[in-house]
Amino acid sequence: MKKIDGHAHIVGAIAGFNGKGRLNAIGNGYAIWDDGELIKLIPDGYGDKDFTAESYLRFMDDNGIEKAVILQGHLNGYQNYETYLAMKKYPERFTGAFSVDPFAENAMTIVKRHVEELGFRAIKFEISQGGGIHGYRGQMTPFRLDSDPHVSQILSYLLDYPGFVVTVDYGNWDQISHQPDAIANLARLYPSFDFVVCHLSFPHADTPNRLRGDLVMWKDLENIYTDISAIQDIDRPDAFPFPKSEQNVRIAKEILGAKRIIWGTDAPWSATFNTYEELSTWLEHTDIFTPEELEDVLYNNADRVYFKPAAVAANRAAQDEITKALNLF
Repeated sequence: MKKIDGHAHIVGAIAGFNGKGRLNAIGNGYAIWDDGELIKLIPDGYGDKDFTAESYLRFMDDNGIEKAVILQGHLNGYQNYETYLAMKKYPERFTGAFSVDPFAENAMTIVKRHVEELGFRAIKFEISQGGGIHGYRGQMTPFRLDSDPHVSQILSYLLDYPGFVVTVDYGNWDQISHQPDAIANLARLYPSFDFVVCHLSFPHADTPNRLRGDLVMWKDLENIYTDISAIQDIDRPDAFPFPKSEQNVRIAKEILGAKRIIWGTDAPWSATFNTYEELSTWLEHTDIFTPEELEDVLYNNADRVYFKPAAVAANRAAQDEITKALNLF
């Protein structure tokens, strides 16, 4: 069965930053936050201090993954340029989203460069208090995606690119950044965009009504999707084939339907908790979906949302910045 990993990362150089400070690479796949927390970020054998496109292609090829969507996050640090290079080098295998801090002085310059010059047709906002912008900016001044003027300026600019994908990680229910209602409002305000909420809105099998409450807000909004990456990590412990994750995905299917669920892994970090093979095959060990529905979840939905013909064309037409830079010398 064909598969697209709808949520993955590559890392040219570990540059994580959030409320814990900076993430510092120390080798053998390990890194340490400024507050002293040590994490294993890269699976053994796939990188010492990086996780390149080629390393990820090994994962993909060994597990029959045809394509992947490369996203950004504060855990790794924004890898926008590394993602651009991977998309240019392997256009048949990768597409991706870029990220920007909307409060940066040059935010709009950054946005325009990535859209107009580098050909991105997806943007990711990681606003979570636990791992994103609310962890280092929002504690004193919380903001909402559906009303903050900095975010609105970006989204208004993107209206010239119908079909643009806005991907959001807003963290767990107990974080001030958790905004499922903001996603519903944005979907109504910007019907030409597709919105993807990462990690199934951070579900927990022992509190299913919280998940139901989040998803019901989106039920009638066909331009909202959710990916189910890293839900095994969020609802730990959950051993393969992940019965807690199965329970949570059944709720998502019941409310949203199979055509609005995107499978993903959140590799490389999630592949240090469970093997990439387990993450890529667990759905096939359940009866959540019919074979036709499973094709949608594993491939068709991500292909329809992220690999739109206009997005592929923009990627191919994007400037070759490496050649351009070398011509300066």
